[in-house]
Amino acid sequence: MAGIASIEVPRSGGRAENEMRPVKLTRGVMKNALGSCLAEFGDTCVLCAATIEDGVPGWRKASRQGWVTAEYAMLPASTNRRTKRETGQRKGRSQEIERLIGRSLRTVVNMRALGEVTVTVDCDVIQADGGTRTASVTGAWVALHDALWTWVEAGRIPRMPLTGQVAAVSMGMVDGRLLLDLDYREDSRAEVDMNLVGTESGEFIEVQGTGERTPFSRERLSGLLDLGEKGIAELIALQNEVTGFRS
Repeated sequence: MAGIASIEVPRSGGRAENEMRPVKLTRGVMKNALGSCLAEFGDTCVLCAATIEDGVPGWRKASRQGWVTAEYAMLPASTNRRTKRETGQRKGRSQEIERLIGRSLRTVVNMRALGEVTVTVDCDVIQADGGTRTASVTGAWVALHDALWTWVEAGRIPRMPLTGQVAAVSMGMVDGRLLLDLDYREDSRAEVDMNLVGTESGEFIEVQGTGERTPFSRERLSGLLDLGEKGIAELIALQNEVTGFRS
């Protein structure tokens, strides 16, 4: 009986299984935002912009605490087929991602030090090639950092309310191989798809993992988390490099 041959498809850019795509975080790309960042993970580009407004949601009034939230959308030409604008009913995927971004950012903000203001970080996907949510979280932190620092310099708050950093990365199993930072080609055929959100101290904020085509073992899970930890450490270092932040 003849054996079954398999072909190992090379990764984009010829990168190794545990290697990120080229990542670039460009600050100050929008004139009117208090903080902004263009996050590029390979061919995925997300524009993140942070604004601060006086007041908080009704349920949080008189709490003497602020609020941090996010909005996420994919621009019409961000994929190879036009994506309709979400002018009416929001897509469930977009709502789920923006909640993820908001939750992630809130874990590293001292809400009492922020005061009764609302910070909104808008994440708009300009170009999508896999990992839009992870690029959004990573870039959103940079935009948030710069907006809060602007608020401090303006004398609106006495000290920086950021308590740490947060970044996110994708991992997955493709053709039996564990890969870090999947592009669309890899993500679309992954047997296991995962996203990890973590802090500069190595702690996890959120782990999202799904067996898309097959269940996975505890050993595989550990291997994927190891990859994710490596990726987040690299992203945290890049955030430090561009902002000079130290918690």
